[in-house]
Amino acid sequence: MADRLAGKVAIVSGAGSRAPGVGNGRATAILFAREGAHVVLVDRVAEWAEQTLGMIADEHGDAYVVEADITTAADCQRVVDETVKRYGRIDILQNNVGIGGSGTVVDITEDLWDQVMRVNVKGMMLMSRHVIPVMAANGGGAITNVSSISSIRPRGLTPYTTSKGAVNALTIAMAVDHAAQGIRVNAILPGPVYTPMVASSGMTEDQRAARAKASPLGTEGTPWDVAWAAVFLASPEARWVTGQLLCVDGGVTLMSPARGVGDEPRR
Repeated sequence: MADRLAGKVAIVSGAGSRAPGVGNGRATAILFAREGAHVVLVDRVAEWAEQTLGMIADEHGDAYVVEADITTAADCQRVVDETVKRYGRIDILQNNVGIGGSGTVVDITEDLWDQVMRVNVKGMMLMSRHVIPVMAANGGGAITNVSSISSIRPRGLTPYTTSKGAVNALTIAMAVDHAAQGIRVNAILPGPVYTPMVASSGMTEDQRAARAKASPLGTEGTPWDVAWAAVFLASPEARWVTGQLLCVDGGVTLMSPARGVGDEPRR
């Protein structure tokens, strides 16, 4: 433990995992706690977040679970209220919640389009909207939005790609809007990392190996790679970093776009 976040209060949305193992949100919450932060674990299913809480508790870290639907303003306000009541401040917000969505504008349904935009964009906006006044009153903080390389490298996932492109735009707009309040806002764009959801999707070992070789590094990404980027962006070491879109992808975005087997980023 380096205590890079010692004494900080961090909210991580999507801190649980619907499948066994460690996804991006869970890994980030665990590393935040290891680095000394008090971590509020937000998920729409309390049981998923409780599992993360147990992992943090096993390492003698401090965390607290709040069950909430981040697409609902009242729930986002409740997350903020409970965090302030328990810890007195908010220094870090990690907006990690997101869902997939494939197809073109011709073949998708309006319901799918609305759902992806509501979860992937509106949820981040609402959490930020309710957190920012508290951060500003405390002299500033750091917000990190989890986007995707699909936002800059389309691959037949038009609703998802569009939503993550909106997350990128939201990130840089917020970075400008709230810089004078001492609030830094950045985004992480994960590549095709191997998460519990991928593991439960039926991907074969051959497909997994081919996906790993698709990057210049020729290796597979994990949620811990995303989480370490989150630690940096939330830490004082990134004090002069804002409005940035950080790809964590093994160099995949340096290659020519291709529809590789199983290359949709998942949580």
